[in-house]
Amino acid sequence: MEVQSATQLTAKKCLPCEGGVEACSLDFSSQQLNALPEWQLSEDGKSIARVWKLKNFVQAVGLINTIAEVAEVDQHHPNLHLTDYRKVRVELTTHAIGGLSENDFILAAKIDSIARVVGL
Repeated sequence: MEVQSATQLTAKKCLPCEGGVEACSLDFSSQQLNALPEWQLSEDGKSIARVWKLKNFVQAVGLINTIAEVAEVDQHHPNLHLTDYRKVRVELTTHAIGGLSENDFILAAKIDSIARVVGL
């Protein structure tokens, strides 16, 4: 796998992952995040996350619902957290392999596109 731009990632579709593949290395994940600078790599290198603080509860729930629609189309589902009534945290990992896969970076790029469209 090679490092890709956010545009390249957004153009892709997540592929089903049932396990049996290696998780992305810490080095690769760090390099790939250069294309997704708002995302943070977890300390153990097994997930990435991004946080938004929105104007109000309705806007936060709207963002979650839009992310859910895109995630459902790609069949790659993030952990979505709503706290403090307007703070949204999205966490991506590929559970079947216990770490990050290309799917996580694809969905992160698509979520970034969503955020830009809604003005975040």
